[in-house]
Amino acid sequence: MDDSKLHPSVREFKQFLKDNPKIVRDVRLGKKTWQDLYEDWSLLGENDERWTEYRDGKSEEPEAKEETPQKGEKIELISQLFSQLKNMDPEQIQKQIANISQALGAIQGVISQFQSSSGKNEQPPSPPASKHPFSFRQD
Repeated sequence: MDDSKLHPSVREFKQFLKDNPKIVRDVRLGKKTWQDLYEDWSLLGENDERWTEYRDGKSEEPEAKEETPQKGEKIELISQLFSQLKNMDPEQIQKQIANISQALGAIQGVISQFQSSSGKNEQPPSPPASKHPFSFRQD
């Protein structure tokens, strides 16, 4: 595909990948997905600490610090979570929760169908309490 037809942010991301080939290696090894990397790049930017392990001249393994690696990873994960929460739109969150709720309802329906077909003479499946397993009120 011609790069001139791509969205400008996608072109910038491709250039970011060319500048940091270790990222491409991790995707090819199955450690990361393109979607996750693009979302992180678009939300956090290319100067975020998340990308330091991929920069040229850096060792693959993080250097030993005073804190344990697990604790450092947890702190990093929490800081990334908070930075992403700042950028979230409450309406999009509500829509995603509704979508997840519908998916869970569908899964529950399929499971109940399998349960009823495997034990037809047993108790009939109880009807769901509500249409959506999670009910949130909209402000």
